[in-house]
Amino acid sequence: MSDKSAQEALELGKLRDQIDALDDQIGSLISERARCAQAVAEVKDRYCEGDSKPIYYRPEREAQVLRKAMEKNDGPLSNEEYARLFREIMSACLALENPVKVAFLGPEGTFTHEAALKHFGHSAHAVSLSAIDEVFREVEAGGCQFGVVPVENSTEGVVTHTLDSFLTSNLRICGEVVLRIHHNLMVSDVTKQDSISRIYSHAQSLAQCRKWLDANYPNAERIAVASNAEAARRMKSEWNAAAIASDAASKLYGLTTIAEKIEDLPDNSTRFLIVGNQHVGASGEDKTSVVVAVHNEPGALHEILAPFHKHNVDLTRVESRPSRSGTWNYVFFIDMVGHQSTEPVSKALEQVSSLASDVKSLGSYPKGVL
Repeated sequence: MSDKSAQEALELGKLRDQIDALDDQIGSLISERARCAQAVAEVKDRYCEGDSKPIYYRPEREAQVLRKAMEKNDGPLSNEEYARLFREIMSACLALENPVKVAFLGPEGTFTHEAALKHFGHSAHAVSLSAIDEVFREVEAGGCQFGVVPVENSTEGVVTHTLDSFLTSNLRICGEVVLRIHHNLMVSDVTKQDSISRIYSHAQSLAQCRKWLDANYPNAERIAVASNAEAARRMKSEWNAAAIASDAASKLYGLTTIAEKIEDLPDNSTRFLIVGNQHVGASGEDKTSVVVAVHNEPGALHEILAPFHKHNVDLTRVESRPSRSGTWNYVFFIDMVGHQSTEPVSKALEQVSSLASDVKSLGSYPKGVL
């Protein structure tokens, strides 16, 4: 061994010894945190009264922990990667108390599945359902504590099925997660890449990749299916087909990616909502969502928006949907910054309630952290 190789081995050996020592410390601290989480569960069980079940998962508390972790991060990991590690530790510790059961718009490998794991961690028990209204029903029936549904995409706009489900449901919004959407073109081991004549994907994914498809596969038939995961499954046995889906779908179904990040807009992202039955306390950085029904008369929308301006409440989205109470009547979904327990928001909503025909709170919840 040369002097240079010997010196390299010596330096690497010292660094590896240091890493081993740090791993021992990290492991001990993770175990200590897990034992503390078990103690929390025991305290909650001991003080839980009657037939009520203790609340193990508190969205506002988890948001505060993740934000604090990001604030203390001094690199070299990015804030998101740093918080993601904490997310998985909390997920595993929570599973010791009571594993969270989460319904999502499936099947596995969809972006909604990815959003569920991003928000709850991989120790959560994720349940795949085939429709948004099924997710709502499963949570309402108590089969799952929470559900994850898409609500808007930065390119294609709102998901109307999700908004309409809130009109007939008593579920509340308990959180949100924003996912950067990257679309990849993938093939199977039987695909003849020079003969691709059909491309499967969800209708929104096809729309989000329209320009790239026009430039690269102008003559290929574009076939819309229920989900990107379904597209990945369907094209596996077709020698002339490809699919647009996510990295997760590629790994899950054993496909090969031949073109990455083919979405037309680089900042393409989708916002997902976490729905459940519990009220969520203030975390310090929150949003509130409401549904407002107005009288069908000129200036009605202007009147209900004025109180938010008066009390300096920042509105992040106003979306109209047809009301089910009559033809040409509308309701407005309004998202705002702030928790409904804070005075600016509560004062504005109080005034809106006096002007509107009906106001339904969909809940206050922490802003998406990851």
